[in-house]
Amino acid sequence: MSRLVAIYHVRCAAREIESRADAIALEQSVELPRSAIDDPAVLADIVGRVEHIVPDGEGAFLVRIALAASTTGHEPGQLMNMLFGNTSIHEDVALIGVELPPEYVASFGGPRHGLAGLRRLVGADDRALTCSALKPQGLPPDALAKLATAMAAGGIDLIKDDHGLADQAYSPFQSRVAACAAAVEAVRRAGRGHACYLPSLSGHLDALRQQVRFARDHGLAGALVAPMVVGLPSFHALVREFPDMVFMTHPAMAGAARIAPPLLIGTLFRLFGADATIFPNHGGRFGYSPAICRAVAEAARKPWHGLAAAAPVPAGGMPVDRVGEMLDFYGNDVIFLIGGSLLAARERLTEETARFVRLARGRAAA
Repeated sequence: MSRLVAIYHVRCAAREIESRADAIALEQSVELPRSAIDDPAVLADIVGRVEHIVPDGEGAFLVRIALAASTTGHEPGQLMNMLFGNTSIHEDVALIGVELPPEYVASFGGPRHGLAGLRRLVGADDRALTCSALKPQGLPPDALAKLATAMAAGGIDLIKDDHGLADQAYSPFQSRVAACAAAVEAVRRAGRGHACYLPSLSGHLDALRQQVRFARDHGLAGALVAPMVVGLPSFHALVREFPDMVFMTHPAMAGAARIAPPLLIGTLFRLFGADATIFPNHGGRFGYSPAICRAVAEAARKPWHGLAAAAPVPAGGMPVDRVGEMLDFYGNDVIFLIGGSLLAARERLTEETARFVRLARGRAAA
């Protein structure tokens, strides 16, 4: 029986931890007391097993629980359900890690392109990549296309929609994508840039499929998607159905549950197919520490069961002047995403984008 291991951080008194761990094992496997189960196969193969408990500071413990891989159905939503479904309701428990058998990881496939594919897409070798976002919400397609033109002319690698752009009346998906794709392509044909535009996907699975097809029909090679908003199964379905497309993931709603960011944003998004994964950089608008940021980046790109490395994308209120510091912190295997700091340049957007690109490429040979 193939098993995966879930690792939890549990806060409780030492005298309670064994019973607490056993309760989690039951909750995450059969959701019944043992006394209610009379099937020997269920007791032997399906019921979760507490493998190890170790202290992790005063009043806290790390608990390893083995779960039957068959209970996940090899499907992203059910995997998350078995790892943390009911237990996520308990405020004293956090999911901080998972260990998966190699054959289980292979069944998902991971990124279809990854960091190496993104480098090929934009013609980069070993340098850091650059990215920006089209915003704010409320602008019509022609205004967003004008911003895309200015960024592309500055030499940026990737231009993504703001994740809040969907299919709103003021900026319908098809009108926006057609306008921005044409704007970026015009810059490329003029020999002034090489940017790739990633539109934001939203809606139910059929709508997502239609949006990807529309984007592809307009010459685009990838898209932005928030897996926790559209649903992990829908995201993974897109990766499977459109293997030629690059998918950058956005962390919206990824902080709504007690799941460690390196696990969810770095490891699991990568497992389900993220080629690049956005996360909040330390010192920006969000509260991630340098240690968490480093762990997210390492989880995204470290060797893991043969999966392609995903590109870590630190973001969240980063000014252009922090690029050198971020290069020192992350190295070149990264995509720097800077939005508001560039857009604040207004009529100098192309020049400020070019400065951003120069700073990011300044240590390509390092």
